Amino acid sequence: MSLNHVRPWRNIYRRKSRQIMVGDVAVGGDAPIAVQTMTNTLTTDVAATVAQVQAAAEAGADIVRVSVPDEASSKALKEIVRESPVPIIADIHFHYRRGIEAAEAGAACLRINPGNIGDENRVKEVIKAARDHNCSIRIGVNAGSLEKHLLEKYGEPCPEAMVESGLEHIRILQDNDFHEFKISVKASDVFLSAAAYQGIAEATDAPIHLGITEAGGLVSGTIKSAIGLGNLLWMGIGDTIRVSLSADPVEEVKVGYEILKSLGLRHRGVNIISCPSCARQGFDVIKTVEALEMRLEHIKTPMSLSIIGCVVNGPGEALMTDVGFTGGGAGSGMVYLAGKASHKMSNDQMIDHIVEEVEKKAAELDAAQEAAE
Repeated sequence: MSLNHVRPWRNIYRRKSRQIMVGDVAVGGDAPIAVQTMTNTLTTDVAATVAQVQAAAEAGADIVRVSVPDEASSKALKEIVRESPVPIIADIHFHYRRGIEAAEAGAACLRINPGNIGDENRVKEVIKAARDHNCSIRIGVNAGSLEKHLLEKYGEPCPEAMVESGLEHIRILQDNDFHEFKISVKASDVFLSAAAYQGIAEATDAPIHLGITEAGGLVSGTIKSAIGLGNLLWMGIGDTIRVSLSADPVEEVKVGYEILKSLGLRHRGVNIISCPSCARQGFDVIKTVEALEMRLEHIKTPMSLSIIGCVVNGPGEALMTDVGFTGGGAGSGMVYLAGKASHKMSNDQMIDHIVEEVEKKAAELDAAQEAAE
């Protein structure tokens, strides 16, 4: 019996959207919400870009976007696509020729910004290239680069202008009998983004890519993205997400998964439940959690671990986790397995022991999953 079945107030009812393919990744419909990021290396530096793509994929990225600003980047893209373990989206700005070249180079999807790419005839040429090379398209509306006529009409970037921009370009794709597209309506302002996304979600059944653009650094950008994306996801809006941070792309992937995990929308790796620590703690909770986060990064199996400093909340939290440790006294604490008190362990050996228990539990869960399949 699933947790959502016994606790229906935990359910999120996702918006019904069409399903498209980005390479071999299904987006929309009943597919899992995809997590993506973007490289920040020079695309012409193939080795560095491929290494960053591989690191992001190892962290759980389903899709990675690569900027294609010039012809040299288009040529490098072909090799990057060949070596990438995940589908590659080509980020196209200003010059429509880059979109055509990227499709020819094997990109799984083209991200085009309607406000920048040019007139309808140029967009049509990009559509033809996408169709010819089995490539999907993301319409990427951005508050900072809306079309001139919409800014004149509305006076400033606003939700209505962003939705209208998106719908105008959906019409162009549909008029050309192209339906393998998703859409985003991003802004750096959380309120503007949320309102625009709600508007576009009501106006189309296209899959939606969520993002708060230029969100900021690791801490501030994580908070802004968690609020903006979290609320939209809670409303059932969103088929792919990208957390835009001034940080390593791997951090974007980690934060994206944490947002989805907190809402029960994706499950990957160890979910550590830990207390903020106080004078009651029987061991150094903060240093312990920091060490465990690093040492358990290799675990991809969805599971839970509670690390609680004392017996006030420790036993209760451990009842609901796969593995738990609760601080006691005299330099030791209690290890919990499958919600039950199992054995005591000294604080100085506790980290190594918890890692062993988590790895053992992950192996058991993986074996059970394989047997079920």
